[in-house]
Amino acid sequence: MRIPLPPVPLPDRLVDVAREFEDGRQTPAEPRNAATVILMRPSAQGPEVYYMRRQDSMDFAGGMCVFPGGGVDPRDFDTTVAWAGPSPAEWAARLGCDEETARALVCAAVRETFEESGVLLAGTSETNVVADTTADDWEADRVALESRELSLTDFLIRRGLVLRTDLLGVWDAWLTPIFEPKRYRTWFFVALLPSGQITRDVSTESSSVEWIPAREAAEQADAGDLALLPPTYLTSVEVGEHSSPEEVLAVAASRSVEMFTPSVEPLGEGWTLSMPDRLRPLVAARRRP
Repeated sequence: MRIPLPPVPLPDRLVDVAREFEDGRQTPAEPRNAATVILMRPSAQGPEVYYMRRQDSMDFAGGMCVFPGGGVDPRDFDTTVAWAGPSPAEWAARLGCDEETARALVCAAVRETFEESGVLLAGTSETNVVADTTADDWEADRVALESRELSLTDFLIRRGLVLRTDLLGVWDAWLTPIFEPKRYRTWFFVALLPSGQITRDVSTESSSVEWIPAREAAEQADAGDLALLPPTYLTSVEVGEHSSPEEVLAVAASRSVEMFTPSVEPLGEGWTLSMPDRLRPLVAARRRP
């Protein structure tokens, strides 16, 4: 499946629908909060990123390659979760949201990454990280988390673990356009694959997984060989500008984000969806002959 990449000309029909929402003639769907994690490891081509191809049958982004992630669960708001690293108040300042939501987003990011890749950003203290999560008992816990039979808090308590929130960095935040029937406020995090851990193709929502250098993923999308939604593509372009995961994390350490919602804007004689201003030069450079 080939997805047109930014800037994408919009058909007049879709522009008219977008105007109806903007003018208040239609009521937009209520967005759900979500977190996604750009999981990285080093390679000779720069940061290599973990991509999951969603099942074609999925009603949102079916067939698309995405980063691990998903919606915030009510139990992600549990204030008793074992926590190491920046405080929820610090995360709130960086994520541009209230403290309660920030705590839930960080928990969702860690939980969803474990559920969808088998990678766990947690340790027995604030100075270490779990080294191996491939045994059958770990898999049983992952399945229980995925089915919501087990909460993240209870999982960590049972294993004597704390969230290593310092292993996450803040990268971006996107809100699905106003005219989409299913909408998400999605915060994008970055993280380095912990030493000793390996990813596993375990998610029931994906048909395949692959590690691809971010810049190569963007090139494959440009050629029509990889299906990426615009936020995933633009993130891949930006991450691919860096030489290593450590460089990406250093940039993330100084970032705070504001939620960006694509809106309709002029494109030549037609219309397109907007993108963050900082990304326009990167996209323009890729579109030059």
